[in-house]
Amino acid sequence: MIKYAITGNIASGKTTVEKFFNKNGYEILDTDNVAHNLLDTIARNSVLKEFGDEILTDKKIDRVKLGKIVFENPEKRKVLENIIHPLVKEKILSYFKEKKDEKYVFVAVPQLFEAGMEDLFDKIILVVADDETRLERLTEKRGLSRNDALRRIKSQMSQFAKFEDSDYVFHNNAELKNLENQVNDFCNKILKEQK
Repeated sequence: MIKYAITGNIASGKTTVEKFFNKNGYEILDTDNVAHNLLDTIARNSVLKEFGDEILTDKKIDRVKLGKIVFENPEKRKVLENIIHPLVKEKILSYFKEKKDEKYVFVAVPQLFEAGMEDLFDKIILVVADDETRLERLTEKRGLSRNDALRRIKSQMSQFAKFEDSDYVFHNNAELKNLENQVNDFCNKILKEQK
């Protein structure tokens, strides 16, 4: 089994890359979804203990409220990561066991390098887009203020620092068709060569 991580900084286009892999017939474990589910289940009590009831809306953890806290306060972000990352890692390892007979396994891990999980994988796919493009996506498509968007971009390790430890880089500054072609080429050339 070859274990692939798909990673990239906020608004780089990881989710779109996942969709293109899905179109090519590959299933992907999305650890963003895993983390969101953990907030409502196993991690809920620990998170509430650290962040209090003010992060609740209708008795559910409000990810927008929680996000505002952790992106404004690096220490609080670290507290949240220390709760969530070990649980996400457990889920990844159990996913590998579940898929042990597969030729390839894909896991989307936005904070792969920040969480120190790169050693779990054989190959790393990095999705990149320039900062201005990412800023535009965060403000126009996700409705963040420019300051909030910049804070989120700056909270992550630089994209360029990740290049050296990545095996493949998909560039997402152009039209979506261009990104889809990169994924299709990868699936049709790289993956078929590894069979």
